[in-house]
This record gives sequence, C-alpha cells and structure tokens, in this order.
Amino acid sequence: MIYDFDILPNRRATESVKWREYPEDVLPLWVADMDFLSPEPVIRALRERVEHGVFGYPKEPPEMREMLVARMAECYGWTIQPDEIVFLPGVVSGFNLACHAVAQPGGGVLVQTPVYSPILSAAKITGMARQEMELTCLPDGSYEIDFDAFDAAITPETRLFILCNPHNPVGRVFRRDELAHLAEICLRHGVTICSDEIHCDLVYSGHSHFPIAALDPDVARQTITLMAPSKTFNIAGLECSFAIVRDAELRRRYQ
Repeated sequence: MIYDFDILPNRRATESVKWREYPEDVLPLWVADMDFLSPEPVIRALRERVEHGVFGYPKEPPEMREMLVARMAECYGWTIQPDEIVFLPGVVSGFNLACHAVAQPGGGVLVQTPVYSPILSAAKITGMARQEMELTCLPDGSYEIDFDAFDAAITPETRLFILCNPHNPVGRVFRRDELAHLAEICLRHGVTICSDEIHCDLVYSGHSHFPIAALDPDVARQTITLMAPSKTFNIAGLECSFAIVRDAELRRRYQ
C-alpha cells in the first residue's frame, strides 16, 4: 500500500474531541490522535460491515485470537496462548481493571512520573493510594530510571506497578536490561505489573519494543500486558484493545 500523508481531512465537521474541544484558533496537541486517513483495509472492512445493514450483539471473530498470537510472535518473538487474551474497550479501562483485580484496603499503585494523566488517576478511581517515583531527566532532555529510587518507592502496601512502555510522555522505549531490572524488583516484592504498551508499534529506527512479560515465565505470570491497534492504525474511535494475562487466577480476577 502507498499512503499519501499530504491528505488532511477537515475533522471539525466530525465528532472529533480533539478538534471540537477548543475554538478554531487553537491548535490541539493534547490527544494522541492522528489527522491522517486510517488504512484503506480498515475503511474497506468497515464499509463492508456497514453495508450488511444489521448491527446486533456481536461475538469476537473466530480468527481474532489466533491472529494476535501470530502477531505477538512475529513482532516481538513472544509466544502467548489464545486463552490468555482478554478483550477490552480500551487500554485506560484495562489499567483501571488491573487496579480492581489486585485491590485491597490500603493498597498502593506505583507509577513513574511524569506520565499519562489517566495512569495518575487510576489509583484514586479504584479506591487505592497512588505511590510515585520520578524518572530522572538528564541534561540532554532524555529520561532514565533510578532503580534505587524505584526499589525504595515500593512499600508493603504496594499491590500494582503501572509501567508505561514506550513511555508517554517522555518517549522512552525501555531497553530489555532496564525492563529486567524493573521486573526483578517487582517480583522480589510480590508486586503485580500492569504494562501499558499501546505505543509498541511506534518506535524510531534503531530501537525495538520488547514486552516486559516476554522476559521469562515468572515475569509473565505476574504481569498484565495492555495493547491496542488504536495508536498504530489511527482507529481509537473503534474502542478495541486487549490484555494478555498468563496466570489463570490473575486472569480470572481481571475478568
């Protein structure tokens, strides 16, 4: 497929939250929502479905799980099973559900700041306490993790760590060794990991995304991974995403 990225449809005539929230003299840069056309195969599939004319209660397409299993293997060398997938309306719903799945009175949710604002609010929404550790901003404007500070931020009350990788807004794709260090600390403290990996396909040349749950089976059993096609293919309005949860008991609580 060849795409023309000079085509910019006027979105003010649609229900776009990005383009209708503020007056016309404001340039909106606050939502991760592209102004390019969505891929032609997506438009074609939607058109074919609409032309059928009946929109009753749907079931997931029978090939959906196997397609995601194949995609994880092809893109990340990560082997998952079809029954480990939980379909969701969105990644924000996904990390709020993760909080509910591990919640207990007085429990804490650890986040790395600065971070996407719904991650900051997840603890309060689910009746838990927000715990923070700050990423270190280097003189060149890049960010790194202070692992001693991360370890120190975990308390006996910490139930969940919400990782954002690739990180929004600092733009880091965390390296495998960094993810392994984070996972080791979480496993040592018995903290469940919820990894928001919605931007996993949007990385610069010379970098590659690695799911933290793909490190080893022990990490996978203690991790809820969240992904979606919405950022990659500019289809956020379709509200489709998924979680990958290896451990059967954690998956039961999550569902």
